[in-house]
Amino acid sequence: MPEDSLSKPPLRLAVLISGGGSTMVNLQEKILAGELHATIPLVIASRECTGLQRAGELKIEAQNIAPKSFSSTLEFSDAVFSEIRKVDAELVLLAGYLSKIIIPGDFANRVMNIHPSLIPAFCGKGMYGHHVHDAVIARGCKVSGCTVHFCDNEYDHGPIILQQTVPVDSDDTADALAKRVQAAECETYPEAVRLFGEGRLNVKHGRVQISD
Repeated sequence: MPEDSLSKPPLRLAVLISGGGSTMVNLQEKILAGELHATIPLVIASRECTGLQRAGELKIEAQNIAPKSFSSTLEFSDAVFSEIRKVDAELVLLAGYLSKIIIPGDFANRVMNIHPSLIPAFCGKGMYGHHVHDAVIARGCKVSGCTVHFCDNEYDHGPIILQQTVPVDSDDTADALAKRVQAAECETYPEAVRLFGEGRLNVKHGRVQISD
């Protein structure tokens, strides 16, 4: 990474999870290895999950904010972003987060998601996890992959930052394809975060331009 980026304070990340937290763990491993100039001061889960335990093992502050505890999606979202603001997070990462949130104006182009397909294919409401891989295989696709994008208030929408392809083998199962896509995600998501931290992502007319 450029030397001038190391002179800056580490990028402060809030990571939102709903399951095992493997993406969060991968990010923390990149941070500890010196491959990502960032820190994770907060993990928020939308339900009780093993990801909360894994965050604790990594000495990361974690809390459960469940949507069912609130009367509306807006009230729930306000509670989530209130906690995010308390830790001065500069970037919010959705990492297998399955609850709908409304992104406030001060976090426009400051919330990222990674999706296990090449958006706009196989995305939208209900398309997550193995549902995506099953659909890719059923359609007979020859390639799949992952997409990192800035979030707006539509499912799997917003400006695309990075995509990486993986082959789909003729005898693939959803599990086999998932492993290949997850390996791509482990490299692509940290790279998108690194580019953000270096100030190299510019959104113009709904498209992301990556500066040198």
